[in-house]
Amino acid sequence: MAFFQKAPSTPEELERCKPLDIPPDQVLEFDEAEWYARAYRGDSAQLTLRAVLMGTVLGFFLSFTNIYVGLKTGWALGVALTACIVSFASWSFLLKIGLARSPMTILENNCMQSVASAAGFSTGNTLISAVPALLLLSGEQLSWKIAVPWVLFVALLGVVMAIPMKRNMINRERLKFPSGTAAAVTLQSFYGNGKEALLKARALGIAAAIAVVVPLLKDLNVRRVVGEDGKPAREPLFPRNFDWFDWLPNIVAKQWNAKQQLLEEKAFKLSQFHVRLDHSLVLLAAGALVGIRATFSMVVGGAILVFDVAPRALGELWMNPSNVLVAAAPSPGSAYSKIGIWYGAPMLVAYGLLVFAMQWRTVGRALRGLRGGAASGDDERTQAVEVPMTWFVRGMVVASIGLVFIAWYAFAIPFYMGILAVIMTFFLGLVACRATGETDITPGGAMGKIMQLTYGVLLPQNVKANLMTAAITSGAALASADLLNDLKSGYLLGANPRRQFLAQFLGIFTGTVASSLGYYLLVPTVAAIRSADDAHPAPFPAPAAQQWEAVARVFAEGFDHLHPMARHGIFVGVAWGLALGLCETWLPKYKKWIPSATGLGLGLILPFYQPLSMFLGAVLAWVFHRLSKKQAERFVVPVSSGLIAGESVIGVVVQGLNNFVLK
Repeated sequence: MAFFQKAPSTPEELERCKPLDIPPDQVLEFDEAEWYARAYRGDSAQLTLRAVLMGTVLGFFLSFTNIYVGLKTGWALGVALTACIVSFASWSFLLKIGLARSPMTILENNCMQSVASAAGFSTGNTLISAVPALLLLSGEQLSWKIAVPWVLFVALLGVVMAIPMKRNMINRERLKFPSGTAAAVTLQSFYGNGKEALLKARALGIAAAIAVVVPLLKDLNVRRVVGEDGKPAREPLFPRNFDWFDWLPNIVAKQWNAKQQLLEEKAFKLSQFHVRLDHSLVLLAAGALVGIRATFSMVVGGAILVFDVAPRALGELWMNPSNVLVAAAPSPGSAYSKIGIWYGAPMLVAYGLLVFAMQWRTVGRALRGLRGGAASGDDERTQAVEVPMTWFVRGMVVASIGLVFIAWYAFAIPFYMGILAVIMTFFLGLVACRATGETDITPGGAMGKIMQLTYGVLLPQNVKANLMTAAITSGAALASADLLNDLKSGYLLGANPRRQFLAQFLGIFTGTVASSLGYYLLVPTVAAIRSADDAHPAPFPAPAAQQWEAVARVFAEGFDHLHPMARHGIFVGVAWGLALGLCETWLPKYKKWIPSATGLGLGLILPFYQPLSMFLGAVLAWVFHRLSKKQAERFVVPVSSGLIAGESVIGVVVQGLNNFVLK
């Protein structure tokens, strides 16, 4: 099989590459034999050089969006649909001006989506969780010479792990993989109605153009000022937040007076607790995609922090070993990072593990369905189309050797412990991918927490082992699930799975470079995620990293070393996480009325203006749906994607200029 196929150019070649005339929902019902007979498109152009180049370019920039949004909000957003819209519109424009000779086929676009998705989604997880968590714990940034190969090998492990899963989950059991199915339906609609695709692309482009302006105005340090210390400094043209809520009554709380070792009543403005309006469009857009239930729960969690947890934290004192009184939170602005984390993170961990445990049937089915890729007993056609198991074996060997060596060299993880981590990752990733196929939710975070708990017992004092073994599992599970979603999309469109695997494989190299570059531009030091200035929180609070840090810290320092209020918060958070998870399980019909444990937990560990902005975005999207459901379904996702892409890409550039040029 030649690596790259020839792009179709003649009318006859284009005719052979026409979209499948069978709707994806009908292909869903085909068994494997019927799929080969009726849906498989044979050697239709798919893995062409132009498709890979387009996916590489789009994936490079879309990697920035997930690093940017992930460090701000803790959410990872899919990029496949954005890539499809931009690719279709861009190629149509190139055809119009004569720079392209023929249209890109539907299978080429699907292949392009695999490259872009691997680059933009599969490689960034470690860089918004384990790596910044290690920075929070140690204060020292992980060298890029370690981070880059680590990210690459984790992604490679995830991609090859999907090989034995694909044939069983997609061909035989025909699991839904809702995101992959939706991508196939969207692509087929584009090729049936090109005007609709161009309309969405225009909306995405306009939104991106508007969003580009935001970081230039609110983040780029171009205005010269004199700092409080009398030295020259730089500021953005406009303030980052509007303190619009300080007209409301002040919060009166007891605060520790460090000089006099006593408590005193003090009134605080709401803005001191970060109750303000942020003018970031990326948060509004993320909220529109996340939805009302989760973002409303985030605001509720933030309100609990501001009006209950934080005021109490200012006055909760204990005597430390140095006989000095220590408050749970030294100031209103630090409450979310000093004490809110001990309520929110345990809630997220407990909820994630409970939801995973309640899927015990999924676990059983996953372990029973290990037989997967092309086997020696298959016919010649199957062996030529399906990804061979030899690729799985070779890929696992290369990825495992790379991860085990780096784990030993950089993180002091013994070889046998590194091998155990890879073995556990395969089985936990298998379960996570089946959950994705059945529910469209990949419990990568829960898988990571299982590894943290395991290595917290096996190597309790090694925080690097605690974090980085969890990074293997979480990152590889997400990469595997992402590939299976793309393979499902290709399956419904009649694509060659072997060529699609190669597209995904190529994408992880681009994604590794782009996501690593984005991370180091945004987070050069710990100040980017943990600010010493409580009045101005760090621009990237990295909520996922805060969760991972909290778990690692408990194992490293011991439960007894935590502030009493933090210990109380752990019990409360775990109880609420379990209670909300059980309510969702036992009362599925009422799930939309049950607060989201994920939302509540994130609300407790983020500065309040972030949940508030996301909730406003969700409300705007909801109102749009109420006014015109058809138009909302057409434009909410493209406009939100455009806002996120525009602000994120330029935001990464702006932060790079601030951190390395405009000092």
